[in-house]
Amino acid sequence: EMDDEDCERRRMECLDEMSNLEKQFTDLKDQLYKERLSQVDAKLQEVIAGKAPEYLEPLAALQENMQIRTKVAGIYRELCLESVKNKYECEIQASRQHCESEKLLLYDTVQSELEEKIRRLEEDRHSIDITSELWNDELQSRKKRKDPFSPDKKKPVFSLTFPRPYIVYMLQDLDILEDWTTIRKAVATLGPHRVKPEPPVKLEKHLHSARSEEGRLYYDGEWYGRGQTICIDKKDECPTSAIITTINHDEVWFKRPDGSKSKLYISQLQKGKYSIKHNHN
Repeated sequence: EMDDEDCERRRMECLDEMSNLEKQFTDLKDQLYKERLSQVDAKLQEVIAGKAPEYLEPLAALQENMQIRTKVAGIYRELCLESVKNKYECEIQASRQHCESEKLLLYDTVQSELEEKIRRLEEDRHSIDITSELWNDELQSRKKRKDPFSPDKKKPVFSLTFPRPYIVYMLQDLDILEDWTTIRKAVATLGPHRVKPEPPVKLEKHLHSARSEEGRLYYDGEWYGRGQTICIDKKDECPTSAIITTINHDEVWFKRPDGSKSKLYISQLQKGKYSIKHNHN
């Protein structure tokens, strides 16, 4: 047991001890704060100087990632350039092939037209019994220059060789030949019983049967329509695959695998210059 004085004295000692502890805690806290602040400042200076490991390690990882992405972007760029170059070369090759195909088709078309004109001229030549000397003489006479102020006007004359008066107008020989050709053709259409038989005309024989009916093509016993895949074959060339796009009265349009379009004349199929068949592949 203690008396009041001892209790008071003990209480004061405890209070002094508590105040000392609080002061020491405050001093330690301030000291720790200053130390931590100095450490943070030192780290900040290292980061600013580029020497802190906490800064250098993520920076190295970022630089490595940048190098990898740059390398990948370069490879992708080279691949894109190579793809564009290949596409350009393909377009050039397709254009050249299309040009060559169109040239061959144009050549065949012009050849067919010229053969048709020659055939018609042969028919006209066989349907006329007058020699060509009169044609040549008339053409040479037309080449000569005439005076425009003195036109050659010929008066009609009367022929006394006929039992009745007969008027003969002196026409140009070439006009007479043209009229004679027209009359012979008109007479030939009246029937064989009224016309003297003409010498046979040599017509070009068709080796294959080909025609178009209602938007479809009939060729050598088979029918072809739009959207069907066919194989086109020409002599001395490799067969090519194509898709029929349009069938007209005298021509067939088709599209090749490279996208180019061309056409075939039905007369070319009839003459055997081209042949087609179904492609079941």
